[in-house]
Amino acid sequence: MVAQPGQPRPAGHDVAGAHRASRDAVSRLVTLQRDVDQLLRELDEAQSLWSPWLAAVAKPHRGSARNLVDYWAIRQHDLRDLQSRLASFGLSSLGRSEAHVAATLLLVHAAIGAMFGNGWHPRHTTTVGIDAGPRLLRQRANDLLGPSPAGRPTRIMVTLPSEAATNADLVGDLVQRGMNVARINCAHDDAPAWRAMARNVRQAAETTGRTCLVAMDLAGPKLRTGPLEPGPRVIKLRPQKDLLGRISAPTQAWLTSAEDPAAPPRPVVTIPVPGEWLRRRRTGDVLRLSDTRGASRELILYADEQATGFVAEAAKTTYVGTGTVLHVAGGDDAAQVGTLPEVQQSLVLHRGDLLELTRDCSAAPVHPGGQARIGCTLPEIFDHARVGEKVLIDDGQIGGQVVRVDTAVLTVRIDHAATNGSKLRADKGVNVPQTRLPIDALTAKDIADLSVVAEVADLVEMSFVREPSDVERLLDQVNRLGAQRLGIILKIETSQAFEHLPQLLLTVMRHPRAGVMIARGDLAVECGYDRLAELQEEILWLCEAAHLPVIWATQVLEQLAQTGDPSRAEISDAAMSERAECVMLNKGPYIDDAVVLLDKILRRMAEHLNKKFALLRSLHSWHPSGTPPAAPAGSRSRSRGAGH
Repeated sequence: MVAQPGQPRPAGHDVAGAHRASRDAVSRLVTLQRDVDQLLRELDEAQSLWSPWLAAVAKPHRGSARNLVDYWAIRQHDLRDLQSRLASFGLSSLGRSEAHVAATLLLVHAAIGAMFGNGWHPRHTTTVGIDAGPRLLRQRANDLLGPSPAGRPTRIMVTLPSEAATNADLVGDLVQRGMNVARINCAHDDAPAWRAMARNVRQAAETTGRTCLVAMDLAGPKLRTGPLEPGPRVIKLRPQKDLLGRISAPTQAWLTSAEDPAAPPRPVVTIPVPGEWLRRRRTGDVLRLSDTRGASRELILYADEQATGFVAEAAKTTYVGTGTVLHVAGGDDAAQVGTLPEVQQSLVLHRGDLLELTRDCSAAPVHPGGQARIGCTLPEIFDHARVGEKVLIDDGQIGGQVVRVDTAVLTVRIDHAATNGSKLRADKGVNVPQTRLPIDALTAKDIADLSVVAEVADLVEMSFVREPSDVERLLDQVNRLGAQRLGIILKIETSQAFEHLPQLLLTVMRHPRAGVMIARGDLAVECGYDRLAELQEEILWLCEAAHLPVIWATQVLEQLAQTGDPSRAEISDAAMSERAECVMLNKGPYIDDAVVLLDKILRRMAEHLNKKFALLRSLHSWHPSGTPPAAPAGSRSRSRGAGH
């Protein structure tokens, strides 16, 4: 309990003890001052060590680059004990010093001197001041990502679907709901579609009076599984069953003209048939067939309201293949089913299985129980992978280790798969985090795409960046195109990019407008899901030290965007994303809802947090009236009794 002025000292007060406590405090302050002096000396040493990198940074970024190096220098030490000792004197624990490292240390040094009775004599830093750091980050975010919307400093980026090229209303609705940056993925669609998307974004921004920039994501090198041989051209119609195995609803398909197909009125499989035969059909017609297993089955037809086709219902599981003959009951009118899509096949892999990745990327056969083989689109992997290195496939759903290497085949022993086996399909991502691949992050396709990017975009996102030389090559291409106005975003998605992050940041800071995207999906696969939270924190800190804006990406409100129902966990994740300058949403059927909810979450969190700094606004969650609640029943009588 704190003694109030005028109150007597506690009994047994020991003056000698007070003197001993004072001497102990002085001793601890002397040690603190020595430790802070040592950190300040190490800042100077770090500036000298990194001077070649600092010299190449664009002049507007010089102070930020020096602050980045300062932050790198102090994080070479375990500062936890020092933080605790500083806090015990009410001094800054350095926990919010990222944006102004030297200024914070100098203020702490001055405060210790004042405690010694030497007066308040703070020295000024030549790098970035306390107020200047956050101001620089806000300014860089505005320059790169556009002005922050009223009520939330964090922008919302949305990956546009292919439909955005032809549906201007879709884009306009996204802008109206809160999209601030539209992202175009150059791994999909083509240049005419990209131009159309960008036009729709510009038009929507002009119509709504809002700012919405265009970002284009370069595809980068393609490290994916090759094709598999297609399966038969067959579809399976399966009715719904209840918990007792009884039919609760028939299965449905859409019969449409093979020559002039119409879209189904609801999401069901489509069966093409001759148009002339289909025009003779009526509601209630019964079609009899022998399915691909030889089982006798029936389909009952119901006309669509627009008369563009028929809904066919089956009460039993039915396999329909290309060429299956449909007989009209009670007559001789029959027709063959037209060409159905090929079934997409997959390999089923279990723990302990051997998978052969082949240089040959022709369609691989699928033989249940046979040797699992599939091509790999990046030939360099066969020349540089080593036995014992990890191979992760399909966002880490399947993983293993290389057990044998030759010029045409990598043999991988699977050690991570679902209990009942994992399906591996064509065109799935492959990650080799321990393999050093001598490949350019900027492919020939990327260089060709850059001409379109320079024409229509505000920002370019660089995929698969790993080394400073990757960034230098992109800067050279941007300068060649005369596109210095383009903002550059480095996607941190590999373990090597994380390991070289200070060098990557100092290299991209040669460009006037730059930032970073934390591509959390690939980063988690490369470095391990258990480390993702730690890695994204460190990236946020380092970028704040460099005063570079950050985009928080991958699976934000993913379940909501895909299904319309968010999970509890992703709401918390979205709330944490407020510490970045921009948050990216992926496309999905319910992306409009995801934008609206993210906007609400970011606005609420903006009142509570600024980066790691908690904003202590008044809390109304528990006492809406602003006054304490009434005492519990009986508490007053007990208090009175205690006072007697």
